[in-house]
Amino acid sequence: MTSSPDRSNRTGPRPSILRRALVALGCMGAFAIALYGFFGLSGARANAETAQAAVERSLQQLRQSNFTAARRSALDAVRADPGSAAAHHALALAQLRLGDGVAAEAEINRAVEAGYDAKRVAPVRAQAILLQSSPERALAESAKTDPRDRVAGLRVRGKAMTLLENWGEALAALQEAVRLAPADADAWVDLGRCRLAAGDISGAILASQRAVQVDAGNIDALVLRGEMVRGQYGLVAALPWFEQALKRDPEYHDALIDYAATLGDAGRSTDMLAATRRALAARPGSPQAYYLQSVLAARGGNTELARSLLEKAGGALDALPGALLLGATLDLEKGENEQAIEKLRQLVGRQPMNLEARKLFALALLRTDSARNAIDLLRPVVARGDADSYALTLAARGFERIGERGQAASLLDRAAAPAFDRPPAFSADESIQTLGADAQNRPNDPGAVVPLIRAMIADGDMGGALARAQRIAGDNPGAPQAHLLVGDLAMLSGRPGEALASFKAAADLRFDEPTMLRLVEAQDKAGDRQGAATTLALFLSQNPASMTALRLSARWQLAGGDFDAAIDTLEALRLRVGDRDAALNADLAAAYAGAGDSDQAEHYGLAAYLLAPGNPAAADAYGWALYLGGAPVAARELLEKAVALAPNHSGLRWHLAQILVELKQLPEARSNARAALSDPRFTNRAAAQILVGKAGG
Repeated sequence: MTSSPDRSNRTGPRPSILRRALVALGCMGAFAIALYGFFGLSGARANAETAQAAVERSLQQLRQSNFTAARRSALDAVRADPGSAAAHHALALAQLRLGDGVAAEAEINRAVEAGYDAKRVAPVRAQAILLQSSPERALAESAKTDPRDRVAGLRVRGKAMTLLENWGEALAALQEAVRLAPADADAWVDLGRCRLAAGDISGAILASQRAVQVDAGNIDALVLRGEMVRGQYGLVAALPWFEQALKRDPEYHDALIDYAATLGDAGRSTDMLAATRRALAARPGSPQAYYLQSVLAARGGNTELARSLLEKAGGALDALPGALLLGATLDLEKGENEQAIEKLRQLVGRQPMNLEARKLFALALLRTDSARNAIDLLRPVVARGDADSYALTLAARGFERIGERGQAASLLDRAAAPAFDRPPAFSADESIQTLGADAQNRPNDPGAVVPLIRAMIADGDMGGALARAQRIAGDNPGAPQAHLLVGDLAMLSGRPGEALASFKAAADLRFDEPTMLRLVEAQDKAGDRQGAATTLALFLSQNPASMTALRLSARWQLAGGDFDAAIDTLEALRLRVGDRDAALNADLAAAYAGAGDSDQAEHYGLAAYLLAPGNPAAADAYGWALYLGGAPVAARELLEKAVALAPNHSGLRWHLAQILVELKQLPEARSNARAALSDPRFTNRAAAQILVGKAGG
């Protein structure tokens, strides 16, 4: 009998239980997948919403001109959603406003890859390329601009043409941009910068005014307005514009650099240093900030630190004239003459009328036994009636090196004597024929016509020079240099009243040192002494650290008998320039003498004389101080020497006459007093006439 199997001994689960378990597991898996999908989509949605909020925040900050904050918000958006086209586009816009063309181009490419409309990115990409100093590539890219973005495309085209110095095309593009978008402050800023680069200062001023009118919070408009105010009115007037810009974005590098430079020129060194440090924090390794710190160190006499800081700037500032001049000066300090020569050759090539660069270049050449080259370089400088003693001495050393001792002696005699001639126009290095051909090819370009005018002046063709100057001033009413040329010609022709109008027109556009000096001289010679004093005071109120203006102010204080004020001005100057300035010591001697302090007058007079025994002003300062201190015999010797060196100087003659009266040598006193009276510029006429009468005349 066959028995059936025993079911109670089976070890596996029954089929119904297994099926139920499998079904349960399947349900749980499906539920888990559903949960994963739900939370995954929720997370992606949350990231997208976070990114979009950050994008909107960034765009709002861009509109508020807080570009640094806008970049941070855009970076937050990209981190929240790396695939967001809008986030990458917003970051590209922020990088553009901060001047980082490489990063901006990379971001706009990522935006397109993420789905941003490729037809709408041409102006952004073109601007990014332009920031990388590739104007031709930028023009090609801007040509792809969608019609809906025409203003942006015109702005890029205008800026690219500006870099290429194609002023006609640049102005046409930017003027069309502001016509299409008159409320776009950025377009007005671009137009202003183009006009500034083209030399149209008046047009640049008007564009900067319009930019801040249409958007008073636009940071680039505020910076441009600050730059124009700095040139038109002065350093102090410009500072509030930069400060207003930095309220919008405290970390905006370009505004910090302009602010720091203006502070430094105004004599606020501590504030300047703080601003450069902020600029370095905003843009680590900033060449501009290192350069400004180098200037600050050089002014303080720390040449090693200045060299170190300038080296940190690297080659990024090779095109900056100031950096070339500073670098060459530091090279010469260290004896690295060849390096200095290379820098100065570049600088003089770009700025042939830069007198300081020529003198430094000549010094470097003399140190390398290139005397003839140094002489050639200095010829236009020493040809001027107001050539300074340093330039004359350098040229004399050059002639000594090549054996021409007669020429050297003549120049050394001039170096020892004060310069009373008015500076003529700086002569040109090229012939009139060469310059005339250049001007004919570019008749409306001041850069071509101005050198021709200067050459015509040097050649004695005053009528032709004046006609050319008036024509170029009429064609370029916004160029201050054109007005200065017309004024210079009027002054050379002895017509200061006519020169005033031209100098005032130039000063309305750019009130810098050369313009101020011309205007003051013209007002003085036209009989408006009070107007001249007001002009000088206005300039000093805006440029309190100007050495030239301070020296002129001290001379006027001396001439006006305000000796205590002159002492204050001159002592402040001495703290800055040191004790090795003969002219400054002579002025201090005169100021203390006028104030009745003969001991101090003698101290400074002796210092001036020891520094420059062949200078009649130094001999006069020391001699007059000795006279006031009760030593007329020694004083007479020094004043006779001074008169022998400068026989036509009425002030020296008058001092000698008074000393001779003290020594009872009346005929000689009368002769010198009459010589002083023969000079129509001599101011102590009443006293001199009394002396002549007392002396028997």
